[in-house]
Amino acid sequence: MKACSFLPAATHMMQHMGLDEFLHGVTFECPSDRPKVIRSHIEGNTYTSAEIEQVVSESIQQGKSLYYVDENLLLEIAPDVIFTQDVCDVCQIDTSDAARAIFKLPKQPLVVPLTPRRLNDVYDNAINIARALGREDAAHALLAQLKKRTDYIIDTLRAHRAPLKRVMVMEWIDPIYNCGHWIPDQIAQAGGVDMLANPAGYSIVTPWEKVALYDPEVLVIAPCGFDIEKSTQAISQLNTREGWKKLLAVKNNAVYIADANLFTCPSTYLVDGIELLASLFHPALFSFEERFAKHHIHLKV
Repeated sequence: MKACSFLPAATHMMQHMGLDEFLHGVTFECPSDRPKVIRSHIEGNTYTSAEIEQVVSESIQQGKSLYYVDENLLLEIAPDVIFTQDVCDVCQIDTSDAARAIFKLPKQPLVVPLTPRRLNDVYDNAINIARALGREDAAHALLAQLKKRTDYIIDTLRAHRAPLKRVMVMEWIDPIYNCGHWIPDQIAQAGGVDMLANPAGYSIVTPWEKVALYDPEVLVIAPCGFDIEKSTQAISQLNTREGWKKLLAVKNNAVYIADANLFTCPSTYLVDGIELLASLFHPALFSFEERFAKHHIHLKV
């Protein structure tokens, strides 16, 4: 059976479940050497967060997609199943755009749209992916392992009666966006609460004044699509804002830049994100931080 993944999350989960032998086509962002069937009009550009915001806004206004399908390559692969997404057309090509290319194939594949809103939906998607490949057992085996890891965190927090940390996970810097969808679930399982978040919904522009008034104890900055280096370069857009040094997170030396893939990409690797957050929120209880050294930076502010 030949499968194409039109989103990194599906690719991650197939790899995590040991099912990447079925992969025959992926996106330009996927960590795979398989042929890239999904490309972006802006891939390779070094835009700032403000410039990306402008490009995205203009594309939406003009009704243009940032992504496209390599139709000749897709025809050559002739997949039996294609995994698509319908959560965010800013992050990846959506199901409707992909459908136009798929419709042209002489043999119509099974199309499995993945539309997670909460953390449990992500886990359900792993089952849906594995089931479509005839390997549902692989999903249940992986999810059992993941549950042991999250249960350990939750049980430890309860045993120590650890108070919830007032935190903010920031999905974008210029303008500032809060976090949405499944990220508030990750925060909760790590022993925190983000009152600026939008559970099960899209992240939205959040005025700096609102952030300052909320005054988080811990601030985690994870701009969607940015690596650690690019996020670090963009931090100057925050630390020059009025009242930055008065934030409790700054005073507590609890400001971190984190790999957005551990939060914004809805794959089973979100559990890694939960473990990292737990070590940032409650360092006296958890020692995961060192394991994720390449995925975060502790800012000395």
